[in-house]
Amino acid sequence: MQRLIPTGEAARPVAFAEAPQPVPKPGEALIKVEAFAPNRGETFLLEDPRPGLLPGKDVAGLVVQAAADGSGPGIGTRVVGHPAQGGWAEYAAVPTHSLAVLPDSVDSARAAALPLAGITALRLLRTAGSPAGLRVLLTGASGGVGHYVTELAVAAGADLTAVTATAQRGERLAALGARVVHEVEAARGPFDVVLESTGGPDLPVALSKVRPGGLLVWFGQASRVPATLDFFRLREGPERVTIQHFHYAGAPYGPDLSALVRLVEQGRLHPEIGRTAHWTETATTLVDLRERRIRGKAVLLTGGAPTGGTRMTGGTRMTGETR
Repeated sequence: MQRLIPTGEAARPVAFAEAPQPVPKPGEALIKVEAFAPNRGETFLLEDPRPGLLPGKDVAGLVVQAAADGSGPGIGTRVVGHPAQGGWAEYAAVPTHSLAVLPDSVDSARAAALPLAGITALRLLRTAGSPAGLRVLLTGASGGVGHYVTELAVAAGADLTAVTATAQRGERLAALGARVVHEVEAARGPFDVVLESTGGPDLPVALSKVRPGGLLVWFGQASRVPATLDFFRLREGPERVTIQHFHYAGAPYGPDLSALVRLVEQGRLHPEIGRTAHWTETATTLVDLRERRIRGKAVLLTGGAPTGGTRMTGGTRMTGETR
């Protein structure tokens, strides 16, 4: 089969290679991958890939071999999954505890856009508590996680302020009901909860916006700049604030995936896909994702062959050279 492997090159971070089909463990199903969605954090791992790295955590496709232990869906079932790695390939072995069955109304492209970002959003909101009536500040809001947090939190009754780099990136969030600002300084607090994902100089500014006794959940460092907190400046700001580190990971993922699929099926969650392309364009897409040239999620499709380099970008069909 074909799979994508790291090259270590910034301009072309992955390349195709022939590989044997994965041999599933007893509690894993073999999935024929129809679509996968890279995450920006994965692009950072590709800059200096560790030996043996097989990227790919968000996949959707068809079960072609059921788990030997009898768990999970049977052959022919459409699923979305969140394996630890190896999803950027024609076939992937996925633990059955991290699969969810797809209804006919949810296509593979939208399903593939759900796992990491959607699970993170669900678990972030559980950490923050019921959002109804809360004033929430969300930084780094224009990516996949930010979109899902915004849609879910606003629908649940939160008064949410989203920080995005540009007005264009904030349009969709404003349409979902968020207040949109383009610098953390411009956010009008105090906030009950701050969900902070950029690190660097933004984190201490965001912390200053929390009400006394409030909560800041730190779940990322998209700026790639370490944050510095000054103890004495904290004394001048809000008192008794809780700072909580958050990382989404922890299987099983199946229950959360099922919840996300159900929300999409019910029309209560709408994945924002900024680019859909054939997986021959993965290297270019990864560079654009890393450099923030794609709003929302990028999805790569493995089926068929590209015709004339056709790709989908932001819902608009464009043609160019095949890469």
